[in-house]
Amino acid sequence: MAQINFGGVTEEVVTREEFPLDKARETLKNEIIAVLGYGVQGPGQALNLKDNGFNVIVGQRKDSKTWDKAVSDGWVPGETLFELEEACEKGTILQFLLSDAGQIALWPTVKKHLTKGKALYFSHGFGITYKERTGIIPPDDVDVILVAPKGSGTSLRRMFLEGRGLNSSYAIFQDATGNAKERVVALGIGVGSGYLFETNFKKEVYSDLTGERGTLMGAIQGIFAAQYEVLRANGHSPSEAFNETVEELTQSLMPLVAENGMDWMYANCSTTAQRGALDWWKKFKDASKPVFEELYSEVAAGNEAQRSIDSNSKEDYRVKLEEELKELRESEMWRAGSEVRKLRPEN
Repeated sequence: MAQINFGGVTEEVVTREEFPLDKARETLKNEIIAVLGYGVQGPGQALNLKDNGFNVIVGQRKDSKTWDKAVSDGWVPGETLFELEEACEKGTILQFLLSDAGQIALWPTVKKHLTKGKALYFSHGFGITYKERTGIIPPDDVDVILVAPKGSGTSLRRMFLEGRGLNSSYAIFQDATGNAKERVVALGIGVGSGYLFETNFKKEVYSDLTGERGTLMGAIQGIFAAQYEVLRANGHSPSEAFNETVEELTQSLMPLVAENGMDWMYANCSTTAQRGALDWWKKFKDASKPVFEELYSEVAAGNEAQRSIDSNSKEDYRVKLEEELKELRESEMWRAGSEVRKLRPEN
């Protein structure tokens, strides 16, 4: 493992230099990796593993859009693509990549095929951390491991095809075979991780739920909407309000922050922008920190998990979800965004 200093805190991380792809393939040469689910994370992880030379099959419900997507991606029914239960039976490592609600529903089938020595793999700590609520309690004689790419499956695949890697966390909940560490690190390298940092299932799900509701999606949408509405209320056009709120951030500034850091950005903008950003960032921090503290408390108490379980298991979930997404999609800000995207030079 490499030791990296993160702002005065030293962490051990695994890189592809010290655990190369050849070593990962050798570690898993006798394994059949069954990717269960072909929705959000499934395609990216399965295709990356396949392209990296691992023995991979996909399990998915037949006569579904995701089954058809798997076929279009090159998975062959009866050879590398199977119904979920058959894939569970064939696999020695079961990558449980269905939605949290889907995992709860399929768990009795998966558990039946978790024979001694197999590995149960997650990319989210939800099912295990909240096992009293989900009912996902693995048998004692299997490895239970996690690799959580820090981004969408689409990003994982896109960065892999560009020759880059998406950083991932890894965790071991249960080491029944004595080989869980080698297995999980090999899988992390195999799915296309840039580097791997260690966590545990609880920390992964706490940080993940907080991040999704916070700066990754919930908070950023709230901040976008607030600034856009203030600009519009003061007479700015939709184009101007959207460009100043979203377009400049996502298309110009965030790629530079990703490459160089926020300190670099502050040092390389106009003195007017510099002064304003330095004066105002702590005010935004002070205003939002109590909300983040409330959010984390709700996650830690299990309330966010229960809300997700209750909501996602309802028969009309998809209908209500579409209504909520329609509200976002048809808001003036995102209708403006749709038009702005069409005007980008590459389009």
